[in-house]
Amino acid sequence: MQGTGHLGAGVGLKQPHVEPALGCTESALWFEVHTENYMVAGGPRLEQLRRVREAFPVSFHGVGASLGGPAPPDAHHLAAARRLVEAFEPTLVSEHAVWSSANGVWFADLLPLPRTGEALRQLVEGVDRYQTAIGRPILIENPTNYLPFTSEMDEPDFLNEVATRTGCGLLLDVNNVYLSARNCGIDPERYIAALAADRIGEIHIAGHEADGNYGEALLIDTHAAPVSEAVWALLDAALARLGPRPVLLERDGKLPAFEVLMEERRRAQKALTRRGESSERAVA
Repeated sequence: MQGTGHLGAGVGLKQPHVEPALGCTESALWFEVHTENYMVAGGPRLEQLRRVREAFPVSFHGVGASLGGPAPPDAHHLAAARRLVEAFEPTLVSEHAVWSSANGVWFADLLPLPRTGEALRQLVEGVDRYQTAIGRPILIENPTNYLPFTSEMDEPDFLNEVATRTGCGLLLDVNNVYLSARNCGIDPERYIAALAADRIGEIHIAGHEADGNYGEALLIDTHAAPVSEAVWALLDAALARLGPRPVLLERDGKLPAFEVLMEERRRAQKALTRRGESSERAVA
């Protein structure tokens, strides 16, 4: 995606970390916030975001639009997203290729779609409505899958087709790919290779945990643990195939001290730097 070449490794920003974040001086650093956390009319939360935006590039990552749901995205939600985008001009805007509401009921989860022709049509319509509302393209993120189910197309083909029909980009969540591979038996590197590389505008990494009942047989996308060595290895493989892309470290639960997150962020930045140097040598 255009305009993101200055972004290196970023961190998902939570309110307890705002003050230490504002004191950072590391190069290529950026922050991502959940769009819904700032859908307010004013007050200290928006003032904090304004201070962060003045100091660093910021991206908005939505978790509540239900783009692939049976009903179109909520008009009030879209209007609130537009106000935020206009006020803060984020470098990137992203959402999830999932559904999370039906018949007026909202579920506290990001549910994968069945990847049928009808689901494709609904997701395309949802992405189109979101992009029209905010006046710019978005990135859509691949979901985490916990059970295999019969579909009419593979997930990379499904996401590529949405991007082709809507002009949106893709957000590659490497942790989600790894969990889907472990839970459902897919080949993670083949999955990444099947995505349209020129559409991938951002990469996410995060931690996961074993299910409390099934242990390592079922891995859960909690974002409440450090990034696993397996996910770091898959990130390296993705960067080797795609070249440097903005990488975002997510942490939503069991928040450690900010400096602990920054240590993980530095590891991601080193991976990006190595890949950039390798690409330069290849061109030379």
